Formats: sequence, C-alpha cells, structure tokens
Amino acid sequence: MGFIGTVGLVLHPERTCAPTVDAVVRWSRARGAKVLGLAAEVARIGCEAVPVEADEMAASADLVISLGGDGTMLRAMRLVVGGHAPVLGVNVGRLGFLAEVDIPELPAALDAIDDRRFTVEARSGVHARFGDAGETALNDVVLLRSPGHRSAAVAVMVQNQPFVAYTADAVVVATPTGSTAYSFSAGGPIVSPNAEGLLVTPVAPHAAFNRSVFLSSGEVLALEVQPQSGDLAVEADGLLVGHVSPGDVVEVTMLPGAALVVRLGHTTFYQRAQRKLRLTGSAELG
Repeated sequence: MGFIGTVGLVLHPERTCAPTVDAVVRWSRARGAKVLGLAAEVARIGCEAVPVEADEMAASADLVISLGGDGTMLRAMRLVVGGHAPVLGVNVGRLGFLAEVDIPELPAALDAIDDRRFTVEARSGVHARFGDAGETALNDVVLLRSPGHRSAAVAVMVQNQPFVAYTADAVVVATPTGSTAYSFSAGGPIVSPNAEGLLVTPVAPHAAFNRSVFLSSGEVLALEVQPQSGDLAVEADGLLVGHVSPGDVVEVTMLPGAALVVRLGHTTFYQRAQRKLRLTGSAELG
C-alpha cells in the first residue's frame, strides 16, 4: 500500500492552478486516493477536489500540496501545525524559496512520495501572544511602526531580564526558515533551518546597537513596547494580526518541529538560498 491515501491542496489565491489540480486528481484517482481542497478555493476554480475546511484537511490528509509561491507554502505549513501531514511545495510562477519541485516534476514527485522515497524536514514556528490575542507564524512575527506614529521603541527581554532596546521602523522575530525573508532584507544573517532558535532583527534602527540577536529555543523571549514608542502593528508571516501600544508586552515562544516539509533530495538549503537570493561566489584574492 502506498503512502498517500488522502491529498490536501492549498492553492495560490490568484494564479490559475486548475490544470495542475486536474493532474493531481488524475494521479490520485488512478491510485484510489482522495483529494481534498479548501472549500473557497475549490469553488473558485471548480475542480473535482472534495471541499473541506482547514481543520478537516489538517486532520485527514497524508500529504498537503502547496501550489503557489512562498506565501502559499507558509499558509499550507500554518494549516498543518501540530499535525502529521508533510507539505510538498510546488512552484507556480516565480521561483519559490520553500518549494521543492516545479509543475512538470509533480507526477514523478508524487510517485516518489507514494513509494516512500522522500525525507521530511522539520521547520520551527513562532507563537506570539499579546493581550488576549495569539498568532502562530512559520517565517516571522513583526512589530511594525504604524503610519503617522512614532518609531518602534522595543525592549528585548531574555529570561525575564532586559537585554537590549531597539528604536527602529520595525523589530522582526524570525525563525530559521524566516531568516531569509524580512530579517535578511533588514541585514540579518542566513540561518540554517536545522538550527533551533529565534532571530531578533531591527529594521532601519535609529540607535548605535543595530545588530541581530539569535536566541536558543529554550530561552524565554518577550518584547516590551516602551513608553516613547508609537502604536505598533503586529504582523505574522506578513499578515496584520493586531496592534500593540506603549506598555504592552508581546510574549514570543518558539515551536520546534511545528511543520514538516517534503524533501526529495534534488537541492540543498544552500543551493536554494543561492538561487533565490542570487548569491555569487566569494571574491577572488588577487
């Protein structure tokens, strides 16, 4: 019996994925597997997948396929947080950093997964709690200066003790997965996804200390909004999830192994980083 009994599909919100979805449905039908799709997405493209809600897909799918770019992949990974199904990223359009295969490679990838010729890569998540609200992200949680308000003045508390205070346009708390996203664009380092910890990076800092801080997974992290700060937006994986004001505290917790990503051994993390970030070789010594 093959590995795949039920496939879940998560689709790009705008790009047309219908031909690729049809290919997955045909592959699954030939092997007696069921295909689930999120109800709103199934209705949008009119495919043959069984419409379900996100929680049912997370509980029922043996494999979740993300058809899109990195944003779609992150949404699929959030959907399976705490579940058992690994996520296969299929690049639709531009190069997706988290994607494992392109569309033409999908049938062969499904064959390999069904034959159990694959590995899984655990990806950490981050959970932010502020007031009565809470949000989980796979890339990053960001405290961001609101338009028309003062800069973000945020104290970084480690193990319940103040460590450093940033005054900046934003403060990013990234997982190793998210180290190559917003944090990287702000000057933060590339961190291997095999590392376990949280990366704190200021964006356009206005103080002498402008470096990132990397904390181990077991250390307690909190971000305290200082009295001189403006009101701040809270974003999780680029989505607005709330607001905080001076005096508020955002408690940040790492979630080790929050999601599983399918790897077929075609490329390494560093090869994907080179392609996505257009990294060139070191300068030659003359």
